[in-house]
Amino acid sequence: MITVLTGAGLSTAAGIPDFRGPQGVWTRDPARARLLEIDVFVGDRDAREEGWRDWAAHAAWSARPSAAHRALARLVAEGRCRDVLTQNIDGLHQAAGTPDDAVVEMHGSLATTSCLGCGASVPTHEVLATLADEPDPRCARCEGILKPDVVYFGEALRDADLRRASRAARTCDTFVAIGTTLQVYPVAALAGEALAAGAALVIVNASPTSWDRDASLVVREPIEDAVPALVEEWLA
Repeated sequence: MITVLTGAGLSTAAGIPDFRGPQGVWTRDPARARLLEIDVFVGDRDAREEGWRDWAAHAAWSARPSAAHRALARLVAEGRCRDVLTQNIDGLHQAAGTPDDAVVEMHGSLATTSCLGCGASVPTHEVLATLADEPDPRCARCEGILKPDVVYFGEALRDADLRRASRAARTCDTFVAIGTTLQVYPVAALAGEALAAGAALVIVNASPTSWDRDASLVVREPIEDAVPALVEEWLA
């Protein structure tokens, strides 16, 4: 059984810039990372308004799945992969045909927004539609601060997601990390869990990672070419 972990590099072919790559959002403008700090979001109205403008302009709203997304959906459909663990928030795995119950969105999803006060949830596109009149959107129920259901820096990942991801890493034969620098913990530790359990590690990433020396296979080719080729090989 194959467990897949995907990061921002997977979605660059779909038109969504990554964060830490050579042309990444934070590489070009390091100050923008501050907008995803939970303490800044909660405590600074100006930062919230700027953050919401960023979300409204995010490429995820117009992106379409790449060949790599579609290939991974096929891997799941053929029964070779049970868990697709993703650090991405764009929903492109599901848009490519991977069932919701096969995708673990480790860092949350941009599709929905919740109130930090009462927990009420609404589709994010409905919040974005109000920004012209309400640049710091508030909950219709309690006037609490609204925040996209994306895990910000300083927030904990969901325990259920961590447990499922750990189990998927420990019970697979092959752990495949695609388009991720494997720098952000605790998700990066999943590669180590898989190795400790005896799985082979495959890394598909444009730049080196600290786990390359432990991998059975490291692929530097463009992800949109490499992943479909690997899937064909695994399904042969």
